[in-house]
Amino acid sequence: MKKTEKTKKPFSWKRFAYFALLVTFAAVFVFSGIYVAKYFVQSERAGNEYDDAAAILESIRAELGIDRDNLPPVPTDPEGNPLPNTTVLPELAPFYAQNNDLVGWIEIPGTQVNYPVLASPANPDYYLNHTFGRVESDWGAIYLRKSESDVFTPSDNVTLYGHHMKDGSMFHNLNSYYWSESYWNSHRYVYFDTLYERHTYEVFAVFRTSGTYGLGFPYNTYKNFADEEAFNQFVSQVKELSRWNYGITPQYGDKLLCLSTCEYTTENGRLVVVARRIS
Repeated sequence: MKKTEKTKKPFSWKRFAYFALLVTFAAVFVFSGIYVAKYFVQSERAGNEYDDAAAILESIRAELGIDRDNLPPVPTDPEGNPLPNTTVLPELAPFYAQNNDLVGWIEIPGTQVNYPVLASPANPDYYLNHTFGRVESDWGAIYLRKSESDVFTPSDNVTLYGHHMKDGSMFHNLNSYYWSESYWNSHRYVYFDTLYERHTYEVFAVFRTSGTYGLGFPYNTYKNFADEEAFNQFVSQVKELSRWNYGITPQYGDKLLCLSTCEYTTENGRLVVVARRIS
């Protein structure tokens, strides 16, 4: 007897498309799983690094008896002008020894914002994706660009950048200023210490804008103001853009601080909290 020959099934585009979709979905599933795993690993690693740094800072302050609410008066000259300090603050000295890109520390009491502030002399955006420990990470660090800001002279306006992370870290909390007017009542003060001086700022505006050149308000391009008129124009623009009116208007000579993070309701959006130095 002759063996029965197997009939070949005709090629089917429908079957091909079905298997192609299966392969695509499987690949997406695998890569999504890898991304999620990477996200959580990086989150835990960055969280631990910054939590440890904040804990060490508090420990040093306690050991040295440094109380932010009761700081000793700043030495002044006979005319009452503050004397410049050229010694690194004792609580920041250990961190500066670890990474000499450190330029200060920012803290907003009652929030997760409690981080070292970095500035790379070689690559302005190095800390966009590197932590204080110089580990590559999506969390990055709070940082400034030296071409835009000078914390030591200082410039009239300083801009600090930080990511808006989904785990609530970095500058995520800034979003609360925009959505809740009452949030300001218990978070109106920002501590931003440089390597040599301790300073307190008061929030007076919060706004959203575009980070695309030519489309939004270029808050980060204002480093020093030519005169009082230029300063007042900047303050007026910021207050006009602000979501809330806190009833505070900085005066010419005040030093300003812009805290900038990503904002996702528009393409390449930015959310900016602006504060004036009060001590």
